[in-house]
Amino acid sequence: MLLSNPHALRTHYPADLAAIMNIQHAQASRRWLAPWKELASAATPLYVLPDLAGQLQLACVHVKDESVRSSLGSFKALGAPVALIRQVLRLYPESAITPEDVLAGRHAQLLQNYTVISATDGNHGRSLAAAARCAGCRCVIVLHAQVSAEREAAIAAFGAKIVRIEGNYDESVEVAAQMAQDHGWQVISDTSYEGYEDIPRDVMQGYGTIAAELVEQAAGDEGRSTFTHIFLQGGVGGLAAGIVSYFWELYGANRPRFIVVEPAQADCLYQSALYGRAGRATGTVESIMAGLACGETSPLAWRFLQPAVDYFLTIDDELAIEAMRKLATGSEDDIPIVAGESGAAGLAGLLSICDSSICMKQLGLDTSSRVLVINTEGATAPSVYRELTGVAAEMVLSQQKNWKDAHHGNS
Repeated sequence: MLLSNPHALRTHYPADLAAIMNIQHAQASRRWLAPWKELASAATPLYVLPDLAGQLQLACVHVKDESVRSSLGSFKALGAPVALIRQVLRLYPESAITPEDVLAGRHAQLLQNYTVISATDGNHGRSLAAAARCAGCRCVIVLHAQVSAEREAAIAAFGAKIVRIEGNYDESVEVAAQMAQDHGWQVISDTSYEGYEDIPRDVMQGYGTIAAELVEQAAGDEGRSTFTHIFLQGGVGGLAAGIVSYFWELYGANRPRFIVVEPAQADCLYQSALYGRAGRATGTVESIMAGLACGETSPLAWRFLQPAVDYFLTIDDELAIEAMRKLATGSEDDIPIVAGESGAAGLAGLLSICDSSICMKQLGLDTSSRVLVINTEGATAPSVYRELTGVAAEMVLSQQKNWKDAHHGNS
């Protein structure tokens, strides 16, 4: 299902949005995270897939590979840690706390009785647990029924206390909020709700690091992005908001076209676009794309997405699996890439559009188009990855190394 957004604007970045999220704060977040031991020291790779571009009749297809952002396995390593740093700075405004010292554990004694909590589908909770352990505070993570035992173990490995509930993601968000209220804990979430916007903003601002790296890696003509189209994963809207705000502020009316992709059964952003307000999904909210299986749009994220996103697209699980396999296989000229179920969703959306000449024409996709998709996660649940692709992630990584050796490291 493809929906053209009638509210999308091609103007300068609005001042009211710039007051909430902006490039200056995104760059500050990037500096603060740079020394954190859990992050890779270099920017994540931006790969070019010429064979795939040829098959789709496009000028170029780029893939930003966030699977190697961190040992945590996903882009979420940029969100929760920044939010935790900013929250500590708010807690102790008069103290001589430098942002970089928080994740270095230099204020662990001060934070030893401080507890953070969040609901998660896996990646956000894992990143928050890692950040909390490094900072020296306590962490509680609420998991809903669909989160695998494999993902639970990955979070618990960082010392977080795990609370399991029977419901779905949105119900786990409610439980986390109630537990925080009952115990005096602090929610660190990318999902906003009434009276809770500062921290979700901080999480989204952290994702601006991805956009900053992209601008450096693929410098376009003066005042114009290299990319004509950017496909972004949906979820509650946090990642998309963090990326579109950066590109919109930088390029103004010359910004790329933004297409947001989400599971058909977790279509909260599609429904929001349909009715013109932050809304809820109409489906079961159960999908193999676990990180995108969210039933309710973040109202704060929607403030950025409604005026910026050109199209909203829903896809079936089978298409995500196809995209995972296509990335894993690679080709003579296309590097093999490990992409998890949610990580492949952006490419799945592109494949869906390119399967229809009518949709391609509607989006302005043709042989001059330069498209970006973001692989937001690796094999964060290795057994699920193996089951869906028919190959172990380690094998794909081995093939990737062989490809790089054969191409002398070029991609």
